[in-house]
Amino acid sequence: MKRNEKEQLVAGLKEKLAGAQAVYYTDFTGLNVKKMTDLRRRFRKAGVEYVVIKNTLALRAVHESGLAVGRLKGPTGVVVAKDPITAAKVLADFAKENDQRPAIKGGLYEGAAVDEATVKRLASLPTREEALSIFAGCLNSVLMMFALALDARKTQLETPN
Repeated sequence: MKRNEKEQLVAGLKEKLAGAQAVYYTDFTGLNVKKMTDLRRRFRKAGVEYVVIKNTLALRAVHESGLAVGRLKGPTGVVVAKDPITAAKVLADFAKENDQRPAIKGGLYEGAAVDEATVKRLASLPTREEALSIFAGCLNSVLMMFALALDARKTQLETPN
């Protein structure tokens, strides 16, 4: 690959990293083309970028973005996400279905380094939509209880002793 092509790859990844809330590093060893295509399709459907790039170029893009990360070893796929929970869920669910492949190497969440266990914990959290529906359900039940209490009070006041 020529120098200007490498620079374009780094610039493209750096641009993607600028708007990302999370970056996860994966080792995709052991995944065939069919499974990689399926993984990319799932990420695309969730609005998540998945880039396979040389470690030196990935590290250069990350460092130029002002983020810090340790060394990367072996083949690396970079997950770039605006919604870190959804990306972690897609990655963890796919790994469960495919003998823990791709393996999670770690990553960055809101600028801080995270390990594999943290990414898996993020995957167990509800997505934004799920959290909003839980909140709406709680709010609805509180309002329903308030309405029932008002109705009971009204009935109590209207009933002669």
